[in-house]
Amino acid sequence: QVQLMESGGGLVQPGESLTLSCTAPGFTSNNCGMNWYRQAEGKQREWVSSFSASGNAHYTQTVKGRFTISKEIGKDTVYLQMNSLKPEDTAMYSCSAFSNSWCESYLKGPGTQVTVSS
Repeated sequence: QVQLMESGGGLVQPGESLTLSCTAPGFTSNNCGMNWYRQAEGKQREWVSSFSASGNAHYTQTVKGRFTISKEIGKDTVYLQMNSLKPEDTAMYSCSAFSNSWCESYLKGPGTQVTVSS
């Protein structure tokens, strides 16, 4: 089994930017899509964004216009560019693959913490 690996989180001030990465070996060759989720302390996990195998991107309303999901051609990495960060974006961010049973077999990654605070 292959593990997902998230990275790029950190502590930033409101209005600043971060780019999260999700590395998923085999992601491209197996035609996977990728979801980004987040979970704030004491709250339920929330879907943030998805990037389908065909290249379609979708976002939850609260991040539209601020976050951009993308995939680097030739690499099994999906990015989440986060601009104009707000304190309410503070959460543990994680990725998960979808589209077929192979994609859904990834081991869960450790997640990456994003904290937005002045």
